Amino acid sequence: MDRLTPEARSRNMARIRSRDTTPEVVVRKLMHAQGLRFRLHRRDLPGKPDLVFAGRRVVLFVHGCFWHGCPKCIDGTRKVKSNQTYWHPKIAGNRERDARHAAALQANGWKVFTIWECDARERKLLDRIAKKIKSLPQTIASSRKK
Repeated sequence: MDRLTPEARSRNMARIRSRDTTPEVVVRKLMHAQGLRFRLHRRDLPGKPDLVFAGRRVVLFVHGCFWHGCPKCIDGTRKVKSNQTYWHPKIAGNRERDARHAAALQANGWKVFTIWECDARERKLLDRIAKKIKSLPQTIASSRKK
């Protein structure tokens, strides 16, 4: 049973952003500081990835633990407490959609990385991902002429 009225719940849900979230901004700042340049939320790619490193054919998704069903958080330490009949299928559907988008990107030659909200604070993990992205070769078509 939800503790909020439908109107109050609607106001809360309307304020939740899908872009420029705190974990996404943290990841973007670190990637930029590492010398990596990217585009944001390209609509022409499946799932509108949060960061797109087109020159290396790499995309990076920054998933919110609740919305995308982080296996460490949602199934492990946190449970959905209210309106489970709605949220369990909703989160499962989000997971399936994420898998479809990742498969479509990989089928088109993109390398897909996913960072969970709970991992966005782990500097060592972000440094490892940045290092992996940097190690991938630039494509000829996207490299700049000097």
